[in-house]
Amino acid sequence: MNGSVLIVGGGIAGLSSAYYLRKTGWEVSVLDKGDFTDNCSYGNAGMIVPSHFTPMAAPGMISQGIRWMFNSRSPFYVKPSLSSSLISWGLKFVRHANEKHVDTSAPHLRDLNLYSSSLYDELDLGQAFGLEKKGILMLYKTAQTEEEEVHLAQRARALGLDVAVLTKTELAALEPDVALDVLGAVHYRCDGHLYPPALMEALRNRLTALGVQFFPNEAIADIARSHGKITTVETESGKKFSADRYVLAPGAWLREVGKMAGLHIPLMPGKGYSFMTDAFQGKVKHPALLLEARVALTPMNGQVRIGGTMELASVNHRINRKRVEGIVRSVPQYYPEYRLPLPEEKAIWHGFRPCSPDGLPYLGHSSTLENLTVAGGLGMMGLSLGPAVGKTVADLVNGDRPSTDIRLFDPERFN
Repeated sequence: MNGSVLIVGGGIAGLSSAYYLRKTGWEVSVLDKGDFTDNCSYGNAGMIVPSHFTPMAAPGMISQGIRWMFNSRSPFYVKPSLSSSLISWGLKFVRHANEKHVDTSAPHLRDLNLYSSSLYDELDLGQAFGLEKKGILMLYKTAQTEEEEVHLAQRARALGLDVAVLTKTELAALEPDVALDVLGAVHYRCDGHLYPPALMEALRNRLTALGVQFFPNEAIADIARSHGKITTVETESGKKFSADRYVLAPGAWLREVGKMAGLHIPLMPGKGYSFMTDAFQGKVKHPALLLEARVALTPMNGQVRIGGTMELASVNHRINRKRVEGIVRSVPQYYPEYRLPLPEEKAIWHGFRPCSPDGLPYLGHSSTLENLTVAGGLGMMGLSLGPAVGKTVADLVNGDRPSTDIRLFDPERFN
């Protein structure tokens, strides 16, 4: 054994880190504030997205976001607040929403996503989790969105990604069983999708078989430090855990947990909603993003998952039915044969994306605590980046050079 590692967080980043660390001989324990069965890694759109090389902090997001804020059914909402953390986050977001930031970030996000996509092919989990590599369709209805998306596709090609701009006729050949009311689409053939609950179950089962220990319902209360190292992690139940190395991967709670370790990691939870439907009866062949509506539609496990919205606010578990209504109403605008009922509240899933103000992950060693590695702030790319983040964490802990350049993702870059 190399020694012991304690991982805080049982989402895709935490479990992927546990997988690669255990594979390289570490004794691994994972703590989670929940029961490991319903974090943000479960209800997402299940997309593997090298196409997402543009960070959320990008030109146009501020003006678009302001317009959306006045529509209760819009895809984006920032709850007005005098919270100092929200104001500080917002100011940092504004500073990064520019073309230079996008150009600098794009190759690094592309590389991490492509690396993760290749690692998905190699996962030794012993059971299927619905992985398919048939690409994702970006559907657009307006000439303005078409112009923007075609320009983005050109940038994607320049970055070496496999992408095609489709006419309506070419799109109909890919989706012959459904009518589509769109101008056209961009097909990111480099992308893929899977069924998140099956992936997370397969990971947990494999890790259990490998001897990883799981500690559910253990919210972090304090992190003790001494001489530049973490010494113990105490939970709200009063238990104390110690290890040789520590990994922080608590998703939307990274800012609060990081603060206990003396780190300043700006992050806001971005609430999203999803639900499953049988309405399409297996007729949809490809995952799609409904661009103007900012809604994702993914065939998985014999059904279709539909999800969207981004509510930036403190963590709360209230279902905003207006936001879900906005998602439901957008579907027939693109798939006119399908007018879906508003799901019952018990059928609506919600989760909290961990959003950094510059739209980039927090991934790397702490410069102040020598036995701490941080893996978080993955935003809407958490499931896509999971294996690459986990393998990078293991490389760092093992003293190996990561396979991609992670310097932009320094977890203490805002200090």
